[in-house]
Amino acid sequence: MEQKIIQKISYIWRLFATGFSFLCFGIGGLILWCLIFPVLSVLPSARNQRINRGQRIVHYSFYVFIGLMHRLGIMTYEIKGLEKLNRPGQLIIANHPTLIDIVFLISQIKQANCIVKESLWRNLFMRGPILNAGYIANGDPEKLIADCVECLNCGGAMIIFPEGTRSVPGVPYRFHRGAAAIALQVNKIITPVTITCYPSTLTKAEPWYQIPEHRVHLTMEVGEDIEIDQFTEIQQKSIAVRRFNQYLMDYFTKKRDC
Repeated sequence: MEQKIIQKISYIWRLFATGFSFLCFGIGGLILWCLIFPVLSVLPSARNQRINRGQRIVHYSFYVFIGLMHRLGIMTYEIKGLEKLNRPGQLIIANHPTLIDIVFLISQIKQANCIVKESLWRNLFMRGPILNAGYIANGDPEKLIADCVECLNCGGAMIIFPEGTRSVPGVPYRFHRGAAAIALQVNKIITPVTITCYPSTLTKAEPWYQIPEHRVHLTMEVGEDIEIDQFTEIQQKSIAVRRFNQYLMDYFTKKRDC
């Protein structure tokens, strides 16, 4: 009986802490948009410098947010191979099991671009960070690929979720070919990152308040760089993209099934 009472109190606390964390996330986005970024915009600088500065501010903000969730007892986390990240021109390809994957990744990468849903550009809480960090909208597929290639060729780091949205537990991976096409065009550093979350939470089918019975543990494992010579040697680009996309699906499927 006593154990059940403790578990119930823990559950109620984590539910409250989760709601409080999301509230802080929204307020933080407004503060960045209304106070921090306007002040920094008056500093004389080129567009690339402003974007780099915006990305660093978002990085530190997300680092604080992840720390808040950890200290409130919502989650624990483990990072394997962090030293393989934070390299110029690095394309980071990751799976997408939970809502906070991108927050977690950016909290560990000081300078990174990413792709965001076009609808988030109209989100009151996200618009400021998205605009000032120079993130790329997913509205036009051709422009998206061109913008990602330009970012990488200019030495920026890029985070891409080939699924395009969060995974559905128990459903096989279905990757869009954009990440494979970008990787083959730039032929630079391609690093896979596998994210696991146990127990599963904040998936595509779950609202934020549907939390698991126990505290979640998030693991981020940075794999070895992917060599793509065998794919770039294929003369027909569409076949090369399709085969590399299948390679990525097989890679993340094996990682998930281990």
